[in-house]
Formats: sequence, structure tokens, C-alpha cells
Amino acid sequence: MDIPGVNDLHIGWRDVTDIALVTLLFYHAIAMIRQTRAVAAVYGLLLIAAAQLLARFLSLNTLNWLLEEILGSVFLLVVIVFQRDIRQALSSLGAGRLRLRGFFRRKADDPLADMTAAAAAYMAQRKIGALIVLERNVPLGDAAERGVRLDALPSVELLTTVFWPNSPLHDGALIISRGRIMAAGCILPLSTAIAKRDYGTRHRAALGITEESDAVVVVVSEERGVMAVAVDGRITASLDETKLKRVLQSALAKKL
Repeated sequence: MDIPGVNDLHIGWRDVTDIALVTLLFYHAIAMIRQTRAVAAVYGLLLIAAAQLLARFLSLNTLNWLLEEILGSVFLLVVIVFQRDIRQALSSLGAGRLRLRGFFRRKADDPLADMTAAAAAYMAQRKIGALIVLERNVPLGDAAERGVRLDALPSVELLTTVFWPNSPLHDGALIISRGRIMAAGCILPLSTAIAKRDYGTRHRAALGITEESDAVVVVVSEERGVMAVAVDGRITASLDETKLKRVLQSALAKKL
């Protein structure tokens, strides 16, 4: 049976490629905002769109005009609401990371993970506060500029020395880039996604840098002597040395 219009429909490889690319784009956009504060903003924009359609259907002219004006500036609204997420996505694209990293090959264990976990465990036992940032694909040069340049090979002894109480650099963050300690005493942006009563300044700083980059951050609590790790804007606390090492190995294996 012939269906009008269907017999004249021709789908070529360009159409398939176009649909696949658009689908991939939407998939990555959804994956980027999933489980973040941006989800609530998306729901808000959808609610405004639904209200505008209802106002048009009910001939509520004034409300319809007002909502049309708001939706007419939707591009500007998206840039304002999602500025942090857009900056993180563009940084990831600029670093060549499209969530396909590590797909074609499996990397060997990174000795930096063992070294960092050992140093963190040593400091946790003695309740020495620490904030260690491991750079992955997004460069952290801007954050390093706000600290003291070191350019030294990392070691358990050096990591613990930097954060030893009353040392000049113990209050800031230490940044490791390309297997070397880039800088110490660095000031990181604080996250506003968690309440101040839940975590201290170190934990908020760890989340802050992971919200703006793909860095992995190890935190040692000075008050409780507990180790935690922050990745992709989420923090996992109460880790022992073995679990911390496993998390770091997994995170660093995803580095390009």
C-alpha cells in the first residue's frame, strides 16, 4: 500500500550523520547538566514555555506577550544561568576531552595515585590538613598563578612537608601538573553548592575547582583526620588509603 509522501522520502548518509550528530550533542548536553543545579533551571525554563502555550490557548494576551518576551531572550537566559556549566564544557572541549577518553586503550597504574594516597594517609593519621589538586586535561595555570611556583618532582616527603603545620604554604592548595608539583599555597574558588555547616573551607575549595575543571582533588580534614576526594563537582568522604588509591587510579586513568 502506498502512503502519500512516504514513497518520495529519501534518506541518505548525510541525513543519518546529521541525526547522529544532533543526538550526540543532546546526549552530552543532558549528561553535562544531569545531577547538577542546572536541572532545576531547565525545569524552570520548561515551565515558562508551558505557561506561555497555555496563555496563548486561553487567549490571555498580556501574559502571553510577557512570556513571549522572556522566551525571546532564551539564549541570553541560558548563557546567564548556565555560565559555569558552559565554561566547564568549553574547557573540556578545548582540552580535547569528549568522554571518549580511555576507550581505545587502558593505561597502566599511575604511580602518582599511590604517592598521593600514601601522603594523604600519613597526614590524616596526624590530623594535618591538606588540599592536593591533580590536574587532568583542563590546564590549571590560572589557579597556579595565585600561589607560589615550585616546579618540583612530587614525593611523599615533599607533599607532607608542604602541609606541615606552621609552614608558609600549608594553608593553600598544592597543584600537581604533568607529574610535577606546579605550585603550592594556591587559592581556589569556593563552591556555593554545599552548606557551610556541612564542610569546611578546604572541602568547598575542592568542590569549587572541580566544578570549573576536570581536576581530581584530595582533601584531608585537619579537625577529624578524614580523607576525601572531589571529582566532577561531587565529593566522596571517609576513605581509607586503599579506597583513596583506587579512586585516584580510576580517575587518572581517564586522562587523555
